[in-house]
Amino acid sequence: MTDPAPAGSPAEIAVPRAELFALAAEHERAGRLGDAARLLSHLLAADADAADALHLMGIIAYRQGDIARALDLIERALARGLDQPLYLRNIAEVYRALGRLDQARTAAEAAVALHRGDPLSLANLAIIHGDRLELDQAVAAAEAALALDPDNAAAHFERGEARLLRGDLPGGFADMEWRFALDGAAPPLPNTDRPAWDGAPMASGRLLLIGDQGFGDVIQFARYIPWVQSRVADLVIGASRPLIGLLRQITDAPIRDTWRGIPDFAAWTTLSGLPRLAGTTLATIPAPIPYLHADPARITRWRARLDQLCPPGMARIGIAWAGRAAHKNDRNRSAGLAAFAPLLARGDCVFVGVQKGPAVAQVASYTGAAPLVHLGPELGDFEDTAAVLTTLDLLVSVDTSVVHLAGALGRPAWVALPYAPDWRWMLGRADTPWYPTLRLFRQTSPGAWDGVMADIAAALDARGKP
Repeated sequence: MTDPAPAGSPAEIAVPRAELFALAAEHERAGRLGDAARLLSHLLAADADAADALHLMGIIAYRQGDIARALDLIERALARGLDQPLYLRNIAEVYRALGRLDQARTAAEAAVALHRGDPLSLANLAIIHGDRLELDQAVAAAEAALALDPDNAAAHFERGEARLLRGDLPGGFADMEWRFALDGAAPPLPNTDRPAWDGAPMASGRLLLIGDQGFGDVIQFARYIPWVQSRVADLVIGASRPLIGLLRQITDAPIRDTWRGIPDFAAWTTLSGLPRLAGTTLATIPAPIPYLHADPARITRWRARLDQLCPPGMARIGIAWAGRAAHKNDRNRSAGLAAFAPLLARGDCVFVGVQKGPAVAQVASYTGAAPLVHLGPELGDFEDTAAVLTTLDLLVSVDTSVVHLAGALGRPAWVALPYAPDWRWMLGRADTPWYPTLRLFRQTSPGAWDGVMADIAAALDARGKP
């Protein structure tokens, strides 16, 4: 057999269509999206109505972040008259990404009706029900998927989120253990033959505790480190460099930010897995607030800086309007600076931006009436942010790591939540047992930030001057 011709070469065009499509599908599965798209372009040049090529090109567009093009391509595939469950299942996910949840549910239900034995379609339907806060239906669809495939990680994860939202922490955390088996999920650590820790006391041997998930998760679950150290004689922690300063306030255990720096260990576990191992219920959440503190010297320095920048006699309110773009729910949880307009129209407050990351660029188009002092570029690490939060009267933020930092510091913070919030905020309550100084403001329909900001503005009116 000869080697395959380079993509785009004349020899490639001579390959039978079925083989060419199979090769494109193989490229897509392996993440070689450019190679897959190039082959599909040849197929579509020969037949612009080829449903299979249109559909797969739509999947590639989705994976590349071009959601509008993905929708157009998969809709064209469906218009060819082939109501395949696969096409319907995938267009349901595209509709979900666009926030078109009615269409997403209709397509997902059609996919299930056409192939009732497909656990993937059922798991997808469960996720869409979850986004709509139809939790009974979400659990039912997830459990139907699990009856067909007990190892379906997406179904476990969705059922876990529904359980946690309802306050069933033991059941929810058990399901969430499947998170590392989700498609595209990174493993918690490189390959190892060491066992996962079961939470039992370890009189000897070293435990590796991995600071997995996002910055906010690490801050939230760092409260469990003293519990771990009460059961383990020798602990080493693996965590991202920006978090090391905060974690050193809680533990004297060695902390490493590279796998090469990790010494040999007898067992391992993840920080986000500790609530399950500790048997946490709503009544037993460890809450020694504050369990983090700002450095006094940094507080003095940042207070002096804000005294220079802020008009005197005005309340100082921190704001953050976006989370990490790579977060799976970021399209719902990040509001954008423009959504804060009802607050930024006030004349009695100065707003202090503590936003980090690409969303900082939105400050360039700010035209609000209130003074906006943006500190994001000056904040070197979480310890700087902690010091700034300690000097402010209040933080108003979307659901991102700075909220967890404020809560762990015992600082007042108001959190603007999407309609389908992250599991830790549960449902229908304005408070949270994880952080007693936080107040929650919720969307009443998907994407409706106007009502949330109006509620926060009204609460500021009621709060008065600090």
